[in-house]
Amino acid sequence: MSSNPVAETVASLMPRAKAELTELVAFRSVADFAQFPKSESEAAARWITEALTAEGFVDVALLDTPDGTQSVYGYLPGPEGAKTVLLYAHYDVQPPLDEAGWTTPPFELTERDGRWYGRGSADCKGGFIMHLLALRALKANGGVPVNVKMIVEGSEEQGTGGLERYAEQHPELLAADTIVIGDAGNFRAGLPTVTTILRGMTLVRVQIATLEGNLHSGQFGGAAPDALAALIRVLDSLRAADGSTTVDGLDSSATWDGLEYTEEQFRSDARVLDGVELTGGGAVADRLWARPAVSVLGIDCPPVVGATPSVQSTARALISLRVPPGVDAAEATKLLQAHIEAHTPWGARVSTEHIGQGQPFRADPTSPAYRAMADAMAAAYPGETMQYAGQGGSIPLCNTLAGLYPRAEILLIGLSEPEAQIHAVNESVSPEELERLSVAEALFLRNYAG
Repeated sequence: MSSNPVAETVASLMPRAKAELTELVAFRSVADFAQFPKSESEAAARWITEALTAEGFVDVALLDTPDGTQSVYGYLPGPEGAKTVLLYAHYDVQPPLDEAGWTTPPFELTERDGRWYGRGSADCKGGFIMHLLALRALKANGGVPVNVKMIVEGSEEQGTGGLERYAEQHPELLAADTIVIGDAGNFRAGLPTVTTILRGMTLVRVQIATLEGNLHSGQFGGAAPDALAALIRVLDSLRAADGSTTVDGLDSSATWDGLEYTEEQFRSDARVLDGVELTGGGAVADRLWARPAVSVLGIDCPPVVGATPSVQSTARALISLRVPPGVDAAEATKLLQAHIEAHTPWGARVSTEHIGQGQPFRADPTSPAYRAMADAMAAAYPGETMQYAGQGGSIPLCNTLAGLYPRAEILLIGLSEPEAQIHAVNESVSPEELERLSVAEALFLRNYAG
C-alpha cells in the first residue's frame, strides 16, 4: 500500500480492529430466535451502541424494528454545510451450520494462514469495523469532512424486512446524499470492486400431503401416493437437465455486460469438486448476476438414521429464488407458486407459504460518488483500477433506500471476496482487505466532501 497518512493511521489501528472484531464475533447474533437466544443479538446491538457513543456519535439509539429485532443508529456531525453520507453494515449473522465442520470455533475469531476466521468476520461485522477504521483515520488526519449517519441492521440475513419497514415509517432518519453499503465484496482479493447490481430474493415454503398418515411400504408401496416422492418431482421441475432454473413464465435468457468471470476462476472460488459440471448455460456472469436461480434450502423428511420402511404422508421444503434486476420479486413469487402447484403430481394436496422477499437493485455507476470512490480505490490499491461487478446475493434495504431517497447515490463495497466463504463453514476475512478498504473508504469520504 502506498505510504500516506491515512494509510499509516489505518495500519497502526489494525491491532485494535482485530481486538474489537474478536469481541463482536463472539456474540452468537443469529436473528432466528428459535435457534439462538435473542439476548445474544441484543448484546451485540448494545456493544455497537457503546462503540458509536465512544466514537463521538450523537443521537445513538437502539431501534426496535417491526420484525422484533434491533438496529443501531448514530449520527456524527461534520462541518457546517457538509454533505451527508450514510454508512451501512449489519451485525446479525448466518447460523454456523455444522459447527463440527469448522476448523476453529465459529464464534471465536482465530488467525490462521494470514486470515481471521469466525462467523460474521466478513459478513458483516467486519464491515462495521471497516467503517470505524475509516472514520478514525480521518479524525487523526484533519477530521471527518462530511456528516455521517451510521445504521447497523439486526436482521439482514433473515430477510424479514424489519429495518426496511422502520425506514419507511421514519423516512427522514436515513436520508443522505450518498449511501455506502459495506456488505458486498471485491471480485477477488486485491482487486478493488464496486457492486452495481444485486439479485433480489423470494422465499417460499411448500408442503405436500397425500395420506392421512404414513403407511408400511411393503403393504402399500407401489400404489399409495408418496408425498416425499411428489415433492422430489416438484423440486426437480424447477431445473432443466443442465441445471438451469426453469420456473414457468420467468425469463432465464438475460446476459451480463460487464466484468467477466471465467469458469476456471469460478470453479476455484466455489471449490467445485473435480469432474463435477457447473450448472446452467451461458457465461458464468450471466448465471450469477443476470438470470434467476432457484435453490432448495431445506427439506423436512425422515433422516436416514432411524428411518422406517414407510410411505410418507407429508413432506415440506423451503425454496429460495434469486431474481435479477428487471424482474419484480413479487411477480416472481407468484410465478414460482403457480409453477409448484402446476407441477405437483398425482393430485396431491399442495400449499405454498410466502416467507419473505427483497427486490433486486441496480446502481448508477456514472455518478460523482463513483468517481470519488474510483480515485480512492486507486490510491488504496496501487496499480489497480476499480472494477464494476454484480453480486448474486440480496440486500433488500438497497431498494427501500433507493425508493425513499431517489437522489441519493448508493455504492456497495465490502469484505466478502470469494475466499471469505461467507454463509459457509470456516468464514474468514482478510485483514489486508480490511485495511485497504478502510483506507479506500476514508479517502472516498475526503474526495466526496470536495
